[in-house]
Amino acid sequence: MNGMIESAGFSGTSLLRGLLGMVTVLGIAYLFSTNRKRIDWRLVASGLFLQIVFVLSILYLPFAGTFFEYAGKIFVKLVDFTQEGVSFLLGPYAAKNNGIVFLIHSLPTLIFFSALVSLFYHWGIIQRVINLFSWLLRRLFRNISGAEGLVVAGNMFLGMCESPILAKNHLPRMNTSELFLVMVAGMGTIAGTVMGAYIGILGGGDPATQVFFAKHLLSASVMAAPGSIVLAKMLCPQTEPIEKSATGASTEKEHQGVMEALASGTSTGLKLMVHVAAMLLAFIALVALVNYVCEGIIGRYTGLNEWVVAVTGGKSGGFTVQFLLGAVLSPFMWLIGVPTEDMMPVGSLLGQKTVLNEFVAYLQMQQWKSAGLFVYEKSVVMSTYLLCGFANFSSIGMMLGGFGVLAPEKRPLIARLGFRAMMAGALVSVLSATVVGMIAG
Repeated sequence: MNGMIESAGFSGTSLLRGLLGMVTVLGIAYLFSTNRKRIDWRLVASGLFLQIVFVLSILYLPFAGTFFEYAGKIFVKLVDFTQEGVSFLLGPYAAKNNGIVFLIHSLPTLIFFSALVSLFYHWGIIQRVINLFSWLLRRLFRNISGAEGLVVAGNMFLGMCESPILAKNHLPRMNTSELFLVMVAGMGTIAGTVMGAYIGILGGGDPATQVFFAKHLLSASVMAAPGSIVLAKMLCPQTEPIEKSATGASTEKEHQGVMEALASGTSTGLKLMVHVAAMLLAFIALVALVNYVCEGIIGRYTGLNEWVVAVTGGKSGGFTVQFLLGAVLSPFMWLIGVPTEDMMPVGSLLGQKTVLNEFVAYLQMQQWKSAGLFVYEKSVVMSTYLLCGFANFSSIGMMLGGFGVLAPEKRPLIARLGFRAMMAGALVSVLSATVVGMIAG
């Protein structure tokens, strides 16, 4: 981890602050619950216990840590394969000698990963893995339906608009709590197709750093499943009968052959790449516009820029959007265990992820990490988990569009639950970061 000054280390203080963070997250969920009396505290305890055991296993059980590190290396190798295709298309322009170009070295990964996912789906590999995770979730959380378990497991590998397709025949019959969990799982997790891009952003051109972040991104994706169940069932408890019959992802082939599956996945990946590139261009330009008003006009003529530089010790260059988000969320960052010196940058990243999206936030995190703005490695690790999810305002619209096609009769309910689901999805990532920060120290 280049640029890190020191490691905070595990201590009684980190443990207490981690517990305080968990209580804070659960307290927010309890405060906004639709029916506090019907919260299943046994389910909540099971989910938290599962997350803690998972983190302890990765950190202190050699075989578990080795497994995730090996899986991370596989993802990094897949990212490297993407660069072979990029090098063929762009030749010397694809070289990393002059630094990483996001459009060339990170975004093309979306195309390759989308093609791979489509191919594995055609072969039935992804469906079988999803069915295994779904079976495990239904055994660990007995108060969720088969359809819920299937979609939650699917969200570890697929996007929030793709995974509900696994249970599309059940969506029209889902009650409010079931549908809410499906929405929260979509907001609180990431798709496998974008994980490679995140690895490219955070790892840069350093293989060891790429493996480090790949391991934590994979861990965050798995941890988000029980976290989604816990927070969804707290915010919207189950009060209606559920269908507990086992539900499995269909292995029926959607494409006629391997080449058609690859072509379909490549086309989807291309659309995703163009969408992400356009979205980043617009959002980053918008931030620059707002920063020009805040820093270039207001801060310049009121003296706020100098004040901000003084109070942040030079970490913030002026009265910017990033500074404002960090200042607002700093107290919350302290509650979940972020080291005091790094509260503002980590809080700013969470704000950027929620208001804009996780791509913008990960890009900012990489820039700040390279510039040495983080004092503790713990802050970088917690930020990796904190940003790992689709919980942002634009995702509400995407979810409305996706569910509107699969279950049009549920569209009014989805619209009503949209903001609450986004809040729950954000809390899922916060809970994962809190647990990791508490145990890793």
